[in-house]
Amino acid sequence: MTDLLPWLIPLVVVVVLGVVAALVIPRTRRTKQLPPTPEPRPTVVEPTTPPDVVSAPPVTEVAPSPVVEAPAPVAGRLVRLRDRLARSGSPLGARLLAVLSRDHLTEDDWDELEETLLLADVGAGPAGELIEALRTRVRVQGVSDPAAVRAMLREELVTLVGPTMDRDVHTDGAEPGTPGVVLVVGVNGTGKTTTVGKLARVLVAEDKTVVLGAADTFRAAAADQLQTWGSRVGVPTVRADRDGADPAAVAFDAVKQGKADGVDVVLVDTAGRLQNKAGLMDELGKITRVITREAALSEVLLVLDATTGQNGMQQARVFGEVAGVTGIVLTKLDGTAKGGIVVAVQRELGVPVKLVGLGEGPDDLAPFDAEQFVDGILG
Repeated sequence: MTDLLPWLIPLVVVVVLGVVAALVIPRTRRTKQLPPTPEPRPTVVEPTTPPDVVSAPPVTEVAPSPVVEAPAPVAGRLVRLRDRLARSGSPLGARLLAVLSRDHLTEDDWDELEETLLLADVGAGPAGELIEALRTRVRVQGVSDPAAVRAMLREELVTLVGPTMDRDVHTDGAEPGTPGVVLVVGVNGTGKTTTVGKLARVLVAEDKTVVLGAADTFRAAAADQLQTWGSRVGVPTVRADRDGADPAAVAFDAVKQGKADGVDVVLVDTAGRLQNKAGLMDELGKITRVITREAALSEVLLVLDATTGQNGMQQARVFGEVAGVTGIVLTKLDGTAKGGIVVAVQRELGVPVKLVGLGEGPDDLAPFDAEQFVDGILG
């Protein structure tokens, strides 16, 4: 028995190890083959609205109504415009006074004076008339004092500009119950639409009611520009619903609305194309015929850029032929040498300058006055 013990003990150990291995290894394999346990998903709790809470209705923002401006009084504008002319240092007035201040005027001095007037676009005829009249007065009266000669120059310039011409802008209706109709013509780029807007401010400042007609349907944004001017002073604008519409129809609708509303004045802005004079004549003629079915024209105002000189004169001739112009509006009259166009255009068309624009301010449009203008350019 004792001889078997050394053999039995290792055998028992081997058997025990085999049993343990048989029990443990299969369990380990089964554990590795099991799929991973999914992680628990978080529970989302939806918020609930208490039954006693009522959501507020959406808030609608109301756009503020446009502020209606009060235009500056017309009475004080003449002095302001004259002062601006004087401060601008007009080369026309400065050169004339420089020559006339010399002790003895020679033939060359008189030629220089005439040349100065010609460069200012006064025109050959009016310039010659002024120099001849001034030479006669200086020679007859024997005047040598520069101040006296300056006074003579002022008198002759005022006479040349024409102090007795009718410069009122007629805005009364031809018949009771009909508005006055003012047709505004001119080349695009001269400030025509802006002038219509500024003229509306002048009329509102004079307590007149106004309707604007945007009959320039060919220039992009012309109607928008005019409507903006009108809205600033509470003036309605009649316009087409699309670009390129019939301008005569727009003008007719504007006069018809003005008549129905009982306003004082209807201002009609027109297109300013000069590429084809025949086409321009037909268009303006049609507008005039259509307007006069509702009310007679009170004024036809031609807008000219005072700095364009002889180019402006050519435009004036064309519009004078086709539109029956009754008055002239000079824009950009800033004291430059081209201010002499006042004399030339009046002589060419035989109609007066009635309004002048100086500066870009909304109230920089004023009735023209011959004496104020001459005093401005002479400083």
